Amino acid sequence: CSLIGAFLTFPGLRLAQMHLDALNLATEKITQTLLHINFLAPLLMVLLWVKPITKDYIMNPPLGKESVPLMSEDTFDTMRLWIIILLCALRLAMMRSHLQAYLNLAQKCMDQMKKEAGRISTIDLQKMVARVFYYLCVIALQYVAPLVMVLHTTLLLKTLGNYSWGIYPESNSDTAVENNPLPSSLYSEPPSVDGKMKVTVVQITMALGSLKNIFTPLLFRGLLSFLTWWIAACLFSTSLFGLFYHQYLTVA
Repeated sequence: CSLIGAFLTFPGLRLAQMHLDALNLATEKITQTLLHINFLAPLLMVLLWVKPITKDYIMNPPLGKESVPLMSEDTFDTMRLWIIILLCALRLAMMRSHLQAYLNLAQKCMDQMKKEAGRISTIDLQKMVARVFYYLCVIALQYVAPLVMVLHTTLLLKTLGNYSWGIYPESNSDTAVENNPLPSSLYSEPPSVDGKMKVTVVQITMALGSLKNIFTPLLFRGLLSFLTWWIAACLFSTSLFGLFYHQYLTVA
């Protein structure tokens, strides 16, 4: 968990700076609204796993004296997966605005230098502008890496947790491996290289099949749900600290 938090520190700080710059560049209200939703997307992901805030109010909303269940638990889990996928798609769609906000740092540096006294050579000025463009690939990686992590954990949660993309749960086609004894024909055969290989293959297959009793879908649901929640929580906390830093501390 600490490694994930340390890995997401610099992407969160950079995202906060690009968010502020993108808001200053945006002129349309809908673009500003999408930028705010994009910044609050990790918080929405975190709240999806807070039972008193989302699950209880969505599944059993207090409608008068009686609480009428609106959806089942499986439907809520499916809706949660779809919300995360849509928020990831929104972040990917807003990538261009954030990268353009970063590229405008070169113009901001130029405007800042015009206010300062002294001279600067043309070569140093070109190097300063080119440095911003050369660092663009790193900025894009810092923007996409948390998105890929959340998306992969969500897809793993759907697959290994036996969730469904639809309202109705999918039929589980995986059949459990029966712990039947080895066929007697394998023991009746005279010991040979082929016979030993068949026995070894069957034993390995049965050993791997018995692992399904340990790594159950319930275990993967708990593990991958916590991992998805933790990535979103770390990303939002670092972005919130970066927003406070760039908004107040740098100005002071």
